[in-house]
Amino acid sequence: MSFMQVSVGDALPTFELPVTSTVIVAGAIASRDFMPAHHDAEYARGQGAPDMFMNILTTNGYVSRYVTDWSGPETMVRAIRIRLGGPAVPGQILRFTGAVASLSEEGDEQVIEVAVRAANDLGDHATGHVVISLPRV
Repeated sequence: MSFMQVSVGDALPTFELPVTSTVIVAGAIASRDFMPAHHDAEYARGQGAPDMFMNILTTNGYVSRYVTDWSGPETMVRAIRIRLGGPAVPGQILRFTGAVASLSEEGDEQVIEVAVRAANDLGDHATGHVVISLPRV
């Protein structure tokens, strides 16, 4: 992707993640988050959740993947600022959408801020902004 091809308001393509127990548990293990709500459905339900649910570090990883899959391998992720909402649980498709919120240039970098949303049938799971930069070409 080229900075010159991007305009404020441009939509990113939708990414759909089929959330499974394996996706949730793998993310929890990879981020060394052993809280039972991220691998034990009975425990999670006992805490008032509908099922085991994805942790924030896994959500951050998928948000980063969503934006960098769009922007390409030269991308540097500068910041991810998201707020969690409803849980990402097995059996729910997590739909990632986004749009270019701002463009700027700083030194040898071209900076893009992307507004992102990840939602399922329970509502918004994560909303916020990702700031990336690309090297000046």
